[in-house]
Amino acid sequence: MSWTVMGSSGAASARERAMRTLYDEQASPLYTYVVRLLGGDRHRAEDVVQETLLRCWRTQDVGGSEPSRRWLFRVARNIVIDEYRLRMARPREVDGTAWLDELLAKPDGVDRMLSSMILKDAIRGLSPKHREVLYEIYYTGRSTREAALVLGVPPGTVKSRLHHAVRALRTALSIEETADEEVGGKPDWVYPSAA
Repeated sequence: MSWTVMGSSGAASARERAMRTLYDEQASPLYTYVVRLLGGDRHRAEDVVQETLLRCWRTQDVGGSEPSRRWLFRVARNIVIDEYRLRMARPREVDGTAWLDELLAKPDGVDRMLSSMILKDAIRGLSPKHREVLYEIYYTGRSTREAALVLGVPPGTVKSRLHHAVRALRTALSIEETADEEVGGKPDWVYPSAA
């Protein structure tokens, strides 16, 4: 945000300097306050701060004494409230593309089909041992111990293969692992077992 004032007369110059000082001292805290009021909308917050300072310029004697900080914050708050009330009182605007938004919002099975194709390709890229472990744990729903018995390997090997298989799938699918997810836990994309 910046403040530019046009004019060259001596009286206007003193007023401009006072306004620039007011801007330098109050714009940043006022902006922070308005951003919080608007739930993080920085562009609208800039507009509100500019409107607040413009109202200050028009109505306050900036050259004589600075308007109080409370006055500026109250004016900014009132502008936010007035804009909100105006939007709520206005009928919903239709721009002719609402049908497109509604069409895109409807689930149609294509996304699920594409996701399954991508998942199928990612699973094909795994080694046979990793695919076996994924099948036993996620598709049939067996525990680590049960999968180890079926595959004829120790439970630790099942856990290790599962870990590496899930990590490889995440990489192939470009899924980022978050700190609170367990690699050994069942991922969100698992469907109920068919067995």
